[in-house]
Amino acid sequence: MPENVQERKPKISASRKLMLKSLMVAKAKEELEQEIVDKEEEKHKYLAERAPPLNTSGLSLAQLQDLCRELHAKIDVVDEERYDIEAKVMLNKREIKDLNIKVLDLRGKFKRPNLRRVRVSADAILRSLLGSKHKVSMDLRANLKSVKKEDTEKKRPVEDSDWRKNVEAMSGMEGRKKMFDAAKGSAQ
Repeated sequence: MPENVQERKPKISASRKLMLKSLMVAKAKEELEQEIVDKEEEKHKYLAERAPPLNTSGLSLAQLQDLCRELHAKIDVVDEERYDIEAKVMLNKREIKDLNIKVLDLRGKFKRPNLRRVRVSADAILRSLLGSKHKVSMDLRANLKSVKKEDTEKKRPVEDSDWRKNVEAMSGMEGRKKMFDAAKGSAQ
C-alpha cells in the first residue's frame, strides 16, 4: 500500500493559478465598468423620454408663465406620487416588523446574548456606586439579626380546652380587661 501512495500534485501550477485569478479579476472589473455605463445610458434615455428638453427661445412672457405653471403642476403630481409610495413603503416595513415579532413569539425562541458570570464583591459595588472617593467596607453578615432556636420553638402553650368557653370568657369588657392585664404583665 505505501508504494501506491503518491503525493498529489496540483492540477494547476501556482503561477498558472495566479495568472487565471488576475484574468478573472480583470474581466470582472471590465463587466462592472460596462454595467455602470449601461445604467447611465438607460438613465439618460429615460430622462429624455419623460422630460423632453425645453425650448424657451422665442416665447413671450405669458407663454413662459404658462410653461412654468405646467411644470409646477407636473412637479406637484410627482411629489404626490412620491409621498404615496413612501407611505406604502413605511406601512409595509411596519407590517414586516410586526410579522417578524409574531414569528418569534410563535417559535418561542429569542436570541439571548451570551452572558459571562462576573463575581463582584460588595465593596466593588459600593465603590462603583459611590465613586472612588468613599472607602467603605461593608460586612453584610454583621447586620443580620441572630435568631435562637429556643425563641422560635417557644410558643404560647396550647390549651386543650373547648374554644367556646374561651370565647365566652373573653367577650365583653371583662374579657378585654383580662387581655389588657395579661399583655401588661408579660411586658413587665
